[in-house]
Amino acid sequence: MNDLMIKMYLTLKSLMAREEGQDLVEYALVVALIAFGAVAGMKLLATGLNNAFDNITNVLSSNIT
Repeated sequence: MNDLMIKMYLTLKSLMAREEGQDLVEYALVVALIAFGAVAGMKLLATGLNNAFDNITNVLSSNIT
C-alpha cells in the first residue's frame, strides 16, 4: 500500500513539474490568427479609403465644373 502511494505521489509530482515548450502547431495557429486579423483589417481600411477618395472625387468634380 505504501509503495503504491509513493509511486502515485512521484508520478503526480513529475507531471506537475514537467514543462514543455510550445508546439509548431500552436505557432501556426497564432500566425493564422494574425493573418486573418490583418486581412480583415486591410479590407476594412480599403473600404474606408475607397469611400474617402470617392468623396474627394465628387467634391473636386463639383467645384471644377
